[in-house]
Amino acid sequence: MPRIEPLAPPYPASVEQALRRWMPPGVPHEPLTLFRVLHRNPELASRMFVLGAGLLGHGLLPAADRELVIARVTARAGCRYEWGVHAATLARQAGLSPERLRATAAPGVDGSWPARHAALLHAVDELHETARLSQPAWDALRVHYPDEQLIEFLVLAGWYRTIGYLANGLLLEEEPWAVPFPEEPRPPRPARAEGTDGSDRR
Repeated sequence: MPRIEPLAPPYPASVEQALRRWMPPGVPHEPLTLFRVLHRNPELASRMFVLGAGLLGHGLLPAADRELVIARVTARAGCRYEWGVHAATLARQAGLSPERLRATAAPGVDGSWPARHAALLHAVDELHETARLSQPAWDALRVHYPDEQLIEFLVLAGWYRTIGYLANGLLLEEEPWAVPFPEEPRPPRPARAEGTDGSDRR
């Protein structure tokens, strides 16, 4: 259970309207647990809505690039909740394949990524690890993005780090319809060696 109990229906009319505004267009699910917890503090929720909705609905970054950043930020933060929500909704709408989304949760950046996406992933990793961007990481981004998009990238990454803090700090369980977070493959068990008498010699 979350550390703070989410609001439950029936909602007051003002809360019902606010929760519906928070849900992305075309998503047929009940309001997210995160939103229902946030509306325990409706004034803060209303202020957060302005920035969150602006980044998702009126941003300058291409939708696929935006969702790639969100997936990498939330994966690096260990935020299964938000990673799974976006993987099931906006990332899919933006055209990111299941394979690409799973790769955002894997360490490193392999050579299969387009150059601009590789630059985004490297930049998110540096921000996560150091809260700074090296000059090479910045220069790699500038090849593909103008100043206004670079500013948006930094705000977007920071915003979803905040969302990760919220979801993780509240102990939110993954939505039942969300995409499960990729599990790390388990190393194979060593073969059991047996003696000539059949005894186990591990």
